[in-house]
Amino acid sequence: MSTNFPFVDRIVQNSVLSHILFWCSFLLIFTLLGSLNSGSFSSHLINYLALLPSQLAAAYFLNYYQIPTLFLKKRYVHFVISFLVSGYVFVVFARICTVHIAEPLTREGMFEKETFLEILADPFYLFYVYFPAVYVIVFLMMAIKSIKRGFEEKHQLEVLQKEKATTELQFLKAQIHPHFLFNTLNSIYALTLTKSDAAPEVVLKLSEMLDYILYQCNEPTIALHKEITLIQGYIDLEKIRYGDQLDLEFIHELSDKQRPIAPLILLGFIENAFKHGASKNPINPKIHIQLQEKESQVYLRVYNTKISVKSDVTSEQSKGIGITNVSRQLELHYPNAHTLKIEDTETSYEVQLTIDLTNN
Repeated sequence: MSTNFPFVDRIVQNSVLSHILFWCSFLLIFTLLGSLNSGSFSSHLINYLALLPSQLAAAYFLNYYQIPTLFLKKRYVHFVISFLVSGYVFVVFARICTVHIAEPLTREGMFEKETFLEILADPFYLFYVYFPAVYVIVFLMMAIKSIKRGFEEKHQLEVLQKEKATTELQFLKAQIHPHFLFNTLNSIYALTLTKSDAAPEVVLKLSEMLDYILYQCNEPTIALHKEITLIQGYIDLEKIRYGDQLDLEFIHELSDKQRPIAPLILLGFIENAFKHGASKNPINPKIHIQLQEKESQVYLRVYNTKISVKSDVTSEQSKGIGITNVSRQLELHYPNAHTLKIEDTETSYEVQLTIDLTNN
C-alpha cells in the first residue's frame, strides 16, 4: 500500500516501527486526556504504564493467535473459551500491576493493598472496571488491523488487475504485428504477380512502418501526430496497390498534435476497411476516413463500400480479428471514456469512434 508521503510509507511497511508508534501514540493520547480531566500527567502516565503489559499481551494474543487460529478457522467454541479464560487472566494481571505497582507510586499516605485472593474473588469489579481498560485498546488495534488488511487486499487486487490488463494489452499488440504483416505481404504478393515497379517502394514503406510498430510503440501513449503518420504511411502503401481505381479520402484535423493517445488504437479500423472493403470489392471501391481532435476528444469515422451480402449473414468485416482486437484495447485503455458505433449494411460498413482523452 503506497501513499504520496515516503515517510508514512516507510512506517507502514515496517511492522515493528508501526507497532511501536501505535502504542506510544496510544499511551501519550490517553495520558493527556486523563490529565486534562483530573490528576497530574505523571500519575496518569504511571497508571497507564501499569496497564500496558496486560494490554500488550491481550492485544497480540487476540489478534495473532485467537482470531487467526481459532475464530477464522471456525473453531468458535474453542475461541469463546480461550477468550474468556485469557480475558480473565489479563484483567487480573492488570489489577495486580495497578494495586502493587502504580498505586504505591501515585497515592499518598498509608493504605491497605488488596491481596491476590481478594482480587481474584471480585470478578464483577474486574469486568466493569478493568476489562474496558484493557480491551478498549485491544479492540481498537483489531479494528485498525482489519482496516489496514482491507486496504492491502484492495491494493493487491488493483495491482493484479493492472498487471492482467497490461499482459492482455501486450498480447493484443503482439497480435497486431503478424496480422498487419500478413495483410501487407498480401499486397506485395499481388504486386509481384503483375511485376509492378511499385513493389520495391512498398517493401521500403513496409520496413519503415514495421520499425515504428516494433520499436516506437512500446510506450503507453504516443503523440497523436505519430499515429497519423503511421496511418498515412499505411494508406500510401495501399494506394500504390490499388492506384486510381480506389476512391480514397483521408481528412485529419488536429488542434493539438502532441495529444497523447494509446498507440495502434486507430490503425486497426483503417486496416479493416482495406482488407474487407477494397480488396473484396474490385469495382469502384470507396474508403473515406475522417479523423478529428478537438478539446481532448478524438473522433474517427471510417467508411467503406463492400460487395452485397444477404442481410441475415453477419459481415465478415465485423468478425475480423482486427475489429475484435482493437475493440478490446479500447476497453482496456479507455474504459467508460469511449463510444464505438458500427453500422453494417449490405453494401457498406461504417465505424464511428469517439475517445475522451481528458484523463489520459
